[in-house]
Amino acid sequence: MADKNFSASNAKRSGKPSRLDAATLTLLDEVRGIYQELASRPSHGNCIGRADCCRFGLTGKTPYLTRGEAMVAAQGWKSRGRKNLELPADRSCPFLKVNRCQNYEARPFGCRTHFCDAAGGPTPRGEVRDLIQKLEDIDRKLGGHGACNLPAALQTLFP
Repeated sequence: MADKNFSASNAKRSGKPSRLDAATLTLLDEVRGIYQELASRPSHGNCIGRADCCRFGLTGKTPYLTRGEAMVAAQGWKSRGRKNLELPADRSCPFLKVNRCQNYEARPFGCRTHFCDAAGGPTPRGEVRDLIQKLEDIDRKLGGHGACNLPAALQTLFP
């Protein structure tokens, strides 16, 4: 993937609304509630901060996000005054800077449930299937068409 810069100002030119309606904001709050519910459950893994899983080009694995997750991640990124999102040439996560996630509180579900082998491995899907289904329901309500890989999901919000 080539280095690419996405500007939030292009969203205004493309006709996308800069403000979200109340129904959309409620759905995004539901996504955050799902993240809170996940955090309240027992976890068999524990991130040790190596950030190996954030190097998609190295691992060959990229988290998939629903529309709601992408919107929450974009809100988290923009809430710190950031307007652009660069996709690194090495195909690592665009939120990864100096070996740390710069969008940790707003990171997607896949980042919350995927652990490298050293940290205990990924959360078994059966343990979180109910939460995934809730995310998929929210995706449909937001006009999404199913989860897509993190760079593609974010491109729609940082054109």
